[in-house]
Amino acid sequence: MFNYNKKTLEANRKKLRNNLTPAEAALWELIKNKKLDGRKFRRQHSIGNFILDFYCPEEKLAIELDGEDHYWDEGMKRDKIKTSYINSHGIEILRFENKLVFKDPEFVLNTIKNKFRDTTPLSSALADSEPLLS
Repeated sequence: MFNYNKKTLEANRKKLRNNLTPAEAALWELIKNKKLDGRKFRRQHSIGNFILDFYCPEEKLAIELDGEDHYWDEGMKRDKIKTSYINSHGIEILRFENKLVFKDPEFVLNTIKNKFRDTTPLSSALADSEPLLS
């Protein structure tokens, strides 16, 4: 078993939430408040000792936005360890380069949506459902 949102990481999570990178802020505007097919995402959510940029508990899906430091040897090693740990707990990680959020946000959103288990948008599913009482 692993810990979600460890108390020891609380201050760091808060600092990261209050100081989003421009790419994180842009993606957050597109996915917050269940804007993406009714899925709830959390910002700077920790699992074990790792803080994820975004996490959707319903889908067990994490989104990581990577800047330059992720493409050097040390950054790639850290990312590999983080990904392995998160994956070992049944959570998938999608990684996008920061600039892709600005260059092609639709691609980013569609890639995320394609990972959803039930691809019927929540609003459509509710509209198509039969009323419980006649």
